[in-house]
Order: sequence, then C-alpha cells, then structure tokens
Amino acid sequence: MADKRYVLASTSPRRKELVSRLDVKFEYDVPTCDETLDLSVAFHESIVDLAKRKALSVLEKHPDKLILGADTLVILEGKHLGKPQDKHEARHMLKQLSDKTHEVITGCAFVENGNIKTFYSTAQVTFDALSEQDIEDYIETQEPFGKAGAYAIQGYGARYVNRISGDYYAIMGLPINMVHKALQCYAEGVLFTHCNLM
Repeated sequence: MADKRYVLASTSPRRKELVSRLDVKFEYDVPTCDETLDLSVAFHESIVDLAKRKALSVLEKHPDKLILGADTLVILEGKHLGKPQDKHEARHMLKQLSDKTHEVITGCAFVENGNIKTFYSTAQVTFDALSEQDIEDYIETQEPFGKAGAYAIQGYGARYVNRISGDYYAIMGLPINMVHKALQCYAEGVLFTHCNLM
C-alpha cells in the first residue's frame, strides 16, 4: 500500500498520535461539517453519524484516498457531556463525574468514493470521588479544555480514574484495534463488504 493514500479528518492531537502507531502513513485534514449531534437517535448512532460527516466533508479534496473520521461522546446518566467552554463548565462536568461511572463511545467512519464503513467502540469509566481541590488543581493544568467530558485519560486525568471496563483507546478517541483490523480488510479488498471488526 502506497504512502499518502490515507487521510485522517481530524484536528485531534490524540488521534494523530494513535494513527501514527499503525502500519500506514496518514495525511491530516480539517473537517468542515456541522458537528451538531442528532439526539433523536441512540447515542452510538449519533456519534457514528458525526464521524461519517467529518470524513465526507474532506472527500472532495481527496477523491482517490481512504478517509477516516472519528468523534467521541461522554455519556453520564443518559446525558452527553461535551467540551467545556470555560472553567465554570469544566468544574460542573468534573463534579458530575466525581464518584460515578460514565460511558465513552467513539464512533468511526471510513469513506472512499461512494463506500462507507462505520463502527464504534465503548468503555465504562469510574472516577474517584473528587474533592474541590482536586477539581481546581486539574482545571489549572488546562487539560479539561477541548476534551469531551472535561478530562483526558492519557494525561493528568488518569490520576482520578479508579477503573475502566472496555476499550481504553475508545476513551482516548480512537479504537486503534478496530481501525487496524479495518485497514487489514481494506488491504484485502473487503473493508466495505465482509469486514468483521469485533
């Protein structure tokens, strides 16, 4: 497989880091779609749809390449937590996550010409009980900003995670095992037909 046949439609440093661990070289492009979630469908459908829209938004610029779009959703007690806009929102989200278990879903979509392959991976994350000082200290690291749910499990946020169940890399923002399997299917010519990623 030739280099530069693959495009990641994302600005996320975490996703760029993760795809760098694969056997192929990705280019990067900025998705330009409306990122509003469709909350009339199940959360996994909504986040997969957004991943697909991200990939499709750069397709015109890369008509001969395989494009990967992805996005991550944090869900607590039936509600999704987005990216905090300021310290007040970050503080509120972290207080909500404190001493509770939440779900993280990362949806993905591979697009090439008129073909689309979508999938998602999930994990359950349990936080310790956070003191007011814990929350303030974490906010001061600036890490909560730009992160769904106001934390990054691979960063300073790791110190507050009591346990996880499921795909760690889905929490980081890209289910790397499933993406790797998808690329293997692509190399075999079956990504859009008979590719089992489980």
